[in-house]
Amino acid sequence: MNMVFNPSRLKLARTRRQLTIKKLAELVGLTPRAVSEYEKERCTSVPKGQTIASISEALFYPPEFFFEEDDIDEVATDSVSFRSLKSMKASHQHAAISAGSLGVMVDTYLRDKFELPKVNLPDLKDSTPEEAATLIRSEWGLGNNSISDVISLLEKYGVRVYSLDEKTAAVDAFSFWRDGVPYVFLNTQKSGERSRFDACHELGHLVLHRESVPQGKDIEREADTFAAYFLMPTDTVKKLSGRFFSISDILKLKKSWKVSAMALIVHMRRLEVLSEWQYKSMIIEASKMGLRTKEIEGIPKEKSKLLNNILEKLKLKNIGVSDIAKDLKLPVEEVSNLLFRFNVIGGSNVKTNKPKPTLTVVK
Repeated sequence: MNMVFNPSRLKLARTRRQLTIKKLAELVGLTPRAVSEYEKERCTSVPKGQTIASISEALFYPPEFFFEEDDIDEVATDSVSFRSLKSMKASHQHAAISAGSLGVMVDTYLRDKFELPKVNLPDLKDSTPEEAATLIRSEWGLGNNSISDVISLLEKYGVRVYSLDEKTAAVDAFSFWRDGVPYVFLNTQKSGERSRFDACHELGHLVLHRESVPQGKDIEREADTFAAYFLMPTDTVKKLSGRFFSISDILKLKKSWKVSAMALIVHMRRLEVLSEWQYKSMIIEASKMGLRTKEIEGIPKEKSKLLNNILEKLKLKNIGVSDIAKDLKLPVEEVSNLLFRFNVIGGSNVKTNKPKPTLTVVK
């Protein structure tokens, strides 16, 4: 078979490794112009032999990856929501978006083997964040109850949730729609409480901003507000009115909704459960306790039960994470980091004990 070099795959691997064209050129002993030519859609100069080996070694991607016929369907930058876009390094942004492209690849692979939950998210672009949160809670039968597992809830309604291992808090989470499928990517560097909030923040983007560019302060504020109302429903929080609260009370209450202490304080002020004076005093005390960046007696981080179940079913067929990576011509760590399986080596190192959602194998 005549193998043809695929420029789009070189660009993805380079951006995924947060390398500039100049830096990659230095690592492989080429000129920046040569690397730039290799990445052009209709490149006339094709790397061969030792050059491919050097590129593969520099990027930690198997040589076969660069010769797959299918182009990488890059996720458009303006379709992705990033909360801290202005403060984020361009290299981190591009690496995260590349991870999104890989996530779509992995998701397509899994959809070919299993019938995944159907997408059932409403388009609520004409609703306020509070209205949208209340409506979805009603449609999903949540009432005013605390949400026990946000990731499982999103997956039940067709949202594909994948993990990130970006080694930076600058990329907290992001989401986008692709071919009618909603995707959410969560950074595992965050606490369990903040990761839940991030997931709901991205759900807000998916239902409120589907037909717009999900970027900007106002858009981010709307998604934050949606997440707060979705996790801490108005009627339940309002019942707390008229009481005096200490920081100890906040630490006890936050466990009910599995949210961060800071998120609860802000939301209680939003609903006027706390006065302005109480709010400011609480913020000062919480800040002194370090609660802006950490949690006291934090909850475990949620993981995808759906992906867990899929991996268990594949394991019965002697298919592990490394086998998926081999099929997709990807590094094992890229696949495992997307599947909430960090530092997985080999095809059988998939250990799970989570409850399992129902899956249908596509025959």
